[in-house]
Amino acid sequence: MHLPHRVRFIPLTAPIKLISKATKFSFYLNTGVRSSMMEGQQTVSYLEPNNDEASHTNLNMECGDKAIIKDSIGSFTKSVQNESLCQCKEKHTTESDNEAILETLPWSGLHSYTRQDDSAVKEWVLHKEKPSEEDSWHLLDLEQSLPQPAMYSEFLWRDWENLCETEDISDKQFDFSVLSYNILSQDLADQNPELYQHCDPSILHWDYRWPNILQELQHWEADIICLQEVQQDHYKEHVEPSLSAIGYSCHFKRRTGRKTDGCCTCYKTQRFMLLSESHVEFFRPGIDVLNRDNVGLVLLLKPLLPDAQQGRHNPIPLCVANTHLLYNPRRGDIKLAQLALLLAEVDKISLTAHGSHYPVILCGDLNATPDSPLYHLLRYGYLNYRGMPSWKVSGQEQYCTLSNPRILPPLLWPDYLGVTDNCQYAKLHKPKNLDKPIYTRQQLLELRYCECALQRPPHLVFIKGVTDNEPDDFAKASHPVSPTNFPESPSTFLRLPFTLRHSLHLKSAYSHFLPSKGCAEVTTLPMGIGSTVDYIFYSVESSAQGKSRQVIPVHRDSQLKLLGHLRLLCEDDLWVAQGLPNPFCCSDHLCLLARFSMDLTTP
Repeated sequence: MHLPHRVRFIPLTAPIKLISKATKFSFYLNTGVRSSMMEGQQTVSYLEPNNDEASHTNLNMECGDKAIIKDSIGSFTKSVQNESLCQCKEKHTTESDNEAILETLPWSGLHSYTRQDDSAVKEWVLHKEKPSEEDSWHLLDLEQSLPQPAMYSEFLWRDWENLCETEDISDKQFDFSVLSYNILSQDLADQNPELYQHCDPSILHWDYRWPNILQELQHWEADIICLQEVQQDHYKEHVEPSLSAIGYSCHFKRRTGRKTDGCCTCYKTQRFMLLSESHVEFFRPGIDVLNRDNVGLVLLLKPLLPDAQQGRHNPIPLCVANTHLLYNPRRGDIKLAQLALLLAEVDKISLTAHGSHYPVILCGDLNATPDSPLYHLLRYGYLNYRGMPSWKVSGQEQYCTLSNPRILPPLLWPDYLGVTDNCQYAKLHKPKNLDKPIYTRQQLLELRYCECALQRPPHLVFIKGVTDNEPDDFAKASHPVSPTNFPESPSTFLRLPFTLRHSLHLKSAYSHFLPSKGCAEVTTLPMGIGSTVDYIFYSVESSAQGKSRQVIPVHRDSQLKLLGHLRLLCEDDLWVAQGLPNPFCCSDHLCLLARFSMDLTTP
């Protein structure tokens, strides 16, 4: 994969521009709004704050979860939001903002506003003057028919960060890029309009959002794309046809039950070949901890080398997992069980004939923060949850009430699920001694009346059916059965209570902190609070193997090497841009993009 070094103009509603400066790549969505770039300086204007209640969230909710969000929204008053937005604006606004070039937004043909270039409208936006009484009716009519003009903010600018000293890739390396994106299911957005009161209804419409999302995907040209909250009808009518037309092979798994969205994984057919595909359904009848409809999708891909490298190297397969875990912050037990099922499937698909694992990429919306126990399990491969309340698992306790907390049980799921506490499928062990016979109950009853046992003591009291010489009906065998060999046990494995582990050695492609700004990265704004819940994990090598499991292992790159990633934004940046979604970012999540190289010399 080669990151674009030039601007690509695509005839859609929201052109994306890329500025290349040496090794730095910068990206922004410009929805029909021009931004002046002169000698590295950008003339910008900022979005006006909206006084509506700002409430954003990840929408992977089940019945009953919606009430959690509604209750939490009530705790965010308008005064607090307005104060936060004003402080954010005062922090970033300068006197030169009034000189910015202003245009109103195009709306993808959804509305035809004939007064977009009216100088009176621009002057009203620039100077924010109070209209006179005689003109108030005219401006009121404009305000009702025309969305508030918005300018691109420099705080939405995302830089490409190189994590290696050089990008000179030799012929012994296979470089590729991975993009993960929760694109917001339209059904979930329509079912919960109170969560998007800060948005103009027009920018929430799928006909407006999809062209912008598609152009973003086209611009980055990632070799592998992992999407979440992809609506099934939109996948069939828009996502699959559009991405297939530009060289992707698309694979989709809808959530079970009556849910209309799911996960979609796409890869460039010129760069990868599909070896296997596995759909993981987390819903298991009769198991309370797995009674939700979330799913996962696991692909095993083989890299395709260019002609110059073919014959000299035999690349190993790459395992790519994509999932969207349950949102409900109170049910961390369900999230852990879902994650364990996904890791078990990844372990099975990525397992080599020698007992090691192929390189793994795990993407998705995990609905857990970087300081949560669930993240700790993924990152370090070990979790002791003794005495842990369920609401603490995902680190989202600020979104849920703590009344009647649920404490995690010693074993999260029953043995008959067939998953061990190592997040692996239980293996069927053959008996060590195949010649060891086993007797059935019928055979043991027949042995009660063998010839040597029928010697009646002379003074034995006669009791019919007990001390007589005739066997009872149950002991009579019309067809004697010889002893059989010991059968294979269906699910015999030992599980340690309060313990979960895995052996995939995963590391996040992001550090979850912005040193230049001194604050945390965010991928979404649930209920107005910046949070990171989206991840790209990749497999690394652990240097602490064989040591005590209480020792936090140190990981280093092995078969996969992280070359760089697209930087995320902080909470203040997104508030300046009027939250998520906004006219420039058409989902309630930001996309993640990382670039890797695979060592072709590794057997």
